Amino acid sequence: MINKDKIMRTFWTILALTFICFIINFPKEMPISFHFGRVNFEHTFYRPDFKFKIGEKEYGKDLDLKFGLDLAGGASLLFNIDTSTVKEEDISSALESLKSNIERRINLFGVSETNVQIVKQENEYRLKIELPGVENVSSAIKLIGTTAQLKFKGEIEIPPEATATATFNDVFAKDTGINGSNLNRASVQLNPNTSEPEVLLEFDDQGAKLFATATEELLNKRIAILLDDEPITYPPTVNSVITDGKAVISGSFDNKTARELAVQLNAGALPLQINLIQQSQIGATLGKDSIDKGIFAGIVGLILVSIFMIGNYGKLGLIADIGLIIYGLITLALYRLIPVTLTFPGIVGFILSIGMAVDSNILIFERMREETRKGKNWNNAMELGFGRAWDSIKDANACTIITGLILLNPFNWPFLNTSGMVRGFAITLILGIIIGIFTGVFVTRNLLRVLAKEKIQK
Repeated sequence: MINKDKIMRTFWTILALTFICFIINFPKEMPISFHFGRVNFEHTFYRPDFKFKIGEKEYGKDLDLKFGLDLAGGASLLFNIDTSTVKEEDISSALESLKSNIERRINLFGVSETNVQIVKQENEYRLKIELPGVENVSSAIKLIGTTAQLKFKGEIEIPPEATATATFNDVFAKDTGINGSNLNRASVQLNPNTSEPEVLLEFDDQGAKLFATATEELLNKRIAILLDDEPITYPPTVNSVITDGKAVISGSFDNKTARELAVQLNAGALPLQINLIQQSQIGATLGKDSIDKGIFAGIVGLILVSIFMIGNYGKLGLIADIGLIIYGLITLALYRLIPVTLTFPGIVGFILSIGMAVDSNILIFERMREETRKGKNWNNAMELGFGRAWDSIKDANACTIITGLILLNPFNWPFLNTSGMVRGFAITLILGIIIGIFTGVFVTRNLLRVLAKEKIQK
């Protein structure tokens, strides 16, 4: 026997989730003007700001949808690759390493759906990069071409007569031998005492040994951390030998600056030198008219599907349509929160996943009809219908998810797809299928338990 209180708690939870997703998807601003007789109403509604400040620190997330090159345009950069420093037989592997490093650097920074290509022109190699949604070309150049050189310098004794004129380089002149090549990873964490962001550095085995030696030799002195020969922190005096291979960069960081520093450090040095030879802004490859027509076609398709469901299943079809609305709100909210970079193929993947969510409802409703024909009462028919349809839904969607993963190629296998557009389609399709299973099996089922009381027509 199903607990009615539990059903209602689940129902209200679904409504709360729907409301939250509705707020997340609400436009930044929506002016409404209404005039009828003596009634004049004009007001602009705004989406709540999901950013807040604690002191000088700002927290929160930008919830605007992110669009790919075909929808939003972006920056195009062309670099010349200097291969004179490597042997002929090593050029191929060095180029592949360069491409992987650049892609990792861009992905760490949060720019997705990029297009990174190595092209050969006569006897020279070029690196071509397209960054969707990037309007500031200079910041993109800095992101791509800057290599963060990390160094650790120890404090030395300064003669009293030279103290007054001592510079930073005079005071911190002892080379510890630790640099960016010894770094395994950099990550952002919150200081447990001050709750301020800081960057945690974790060294490899060699770096851990060097750091232990440095802290032993520099007891009661300081070790400065430099990035591109500029000091970024002055740690307190070393009072113990550190053997776990970890160091913390603290300072006047907010979440953004701490993350950017971690990105730079994780990106590492480029295996080949690159020089910018061309830069430009690129417009969207699809005209606004094409995008509007595609979206219009999707809306018409959804309306026709909704009419079909109501016409064929009556009240149950209406509840299924409500489930589809909830599905759409949850999906778009996740696009904003993850965030997912939407390309036109990605929008197609979203629309396709909606159709597959409808397929799940059709399977469930047909199983319910079969059970009522066997003489089962409505409640039993509904529960049995969901149970019997689950195996078919699970198997069909599992196969599609596997296909989507092959298109997504999350491990960057060279023998599979590497196109950003196709990956955008795969991401929206996979997300849509997973959310479709949730709404079809969990949300619609609960709505039926609460809202549908009449028997299904045989």
